[in-house]
Amino acid sequence: MSHVFHRNARAVPPVASHGDGIFVVDTEGNRYLDASGGAAVSCLGHSHPKVTQAIKDQVDKLAFTHTGFFTSQAMEDLADKMIASAPEGFASVYFVSGGSEAMEAALKLARQYAVEKGEPERRHFITRRQSYHGNTLGALSAGGNMWRREMFEPILLDTQMIAPCYAYREQRDDETEAEYGQRVANELETKLLELGPETVMAFLAEPVVGATAGAVPAVPGYFKRVREICDQYGVLLIFDEVMCGMGRTGTLYACEQEGVTPDILICAKGLGAGYPPLGAALAPETVYGAIRDGAGFFQHGHTYMGHPVACAAALAVQTVIEEDGLLANVRAMGDKLHDSLQERFGNHHHVGDIRGRGLFRAIELVADRATKAPFDPSLKLHAKIKAEAMARGMMCYPMGGTIDGQRGDHVLLAPPFIIDESHVADITSRLGEAVDAALASIPD
Repeated sequence: MSHVFHRNARAVPPVASHGDGIFVVDTEGNRYLDASGGAAVSCLGHSHPKVTQAIKDQVDKLAFTHTGFFTSQAMEDLADKMIASAPEGFASVYFVSGGSEAMEAALKLARQYAVEKGEPERRHFITRRQSYHGNTLGALSAGGNMWRREMFEPILLDTQMIAPCYAYREQRDDETEAEYGQRVANELETKLLELGPETVMAFLAEPVVGATAGAVPAVPGYFKRVREICDQYGVLLIFDEVMCGMGRTGTLYACEQEGVTPDILICAKGLGAGYPPLGAALAPETVYGAIRDGAGFFQHGHTYMGHPVACAAALAVQTVIEEDGLLANVRAMGDKLHDSLQERFGNHHHVGDIRGRGLFRAIELVADRATKAPFDPSLKLHAKIKAEAMARGMMCYPMGGTIDGQRGDHVLLAPPFIIDESHVADITSRLGEAVDAALASIPD
């Protein structure tokens, strides 16, 4: 009997014993190829000696100090490294313990920035349907994952939503990609004018949508138009790169591929590669300076923010990624993975779309390729695929509700940055078997 409050109260998962490169090994000796990085977290696998040594060294020097009294060299060094590699304009980093905390910080920062600027009437956030920005109440309110929101809707903050940029589902036959991108981007301006632009604090978006819809990139030009609209109306642009950032899509920051820089950028997951719980919010001088020259302090904080051991681990992770040239491997193996998925599923009767960037890829399952009709949600196809993949010694990240929170199934892949071509072939093979076995279990 387990006394742990597990995610699934009706089942106890296998007990993980240890990590071995890109594999997790359970106490029965079963090995699981981690094709999803857990939840796009473990970008260096599970046993990198340089990272574990950095953790040991930091614990020997200083395990914890509260940021209300001290800074630490580990935190200072990590902030320096992140700003040096960030898009131009960012000046400071606010460290927390994960992605949801980072989003909470970004939301509060946007509000305090408006107040410090003498614009206290700014109170609205605009977000996109089928997005995900975290699971705390503020972050959940800011997201558009309808399934996750449903239980808690009565106690969520009021946020405004517009359409996602989801070309596979929503681009019309009579418009080009560029026309589609401009049309959905312009929904932001329509919503701003409806609310009154002077009442809006920020627009939030994932540059590549993660778990909710499955590695959905925006079409070219979409985010440039979004940036123009935000600039025109004095609205902050917040990018959530918790899942798609820190190298996952082939550049350190996902927004680099859009040619757009946000006003606040949050990251987590790949920042520390799962070795520590860590997230961060990056801010430019305009935002940080408004706090510094106004109240003088950010009215927000957590006990474990800027934890020295977490920062030392993340600094080691980012150093390994840089010194080992792993972003180049993400791009190369990402292309190989796309090609391999295309070969295996490109003509599959029940795979409608294969998408993503870098080592952030997904397939979307459909009952009918011609009409793009999804499977009946009651079949829980995504859950069947997960179980079949685990039975074949592979972790992947299937989800349901891809289209609207209820309908649709996809499988997300986010393997470690250290994979090679043999791993790509193995991932595709095991996924193919899992998908076909899950489909075979569905009655005609």
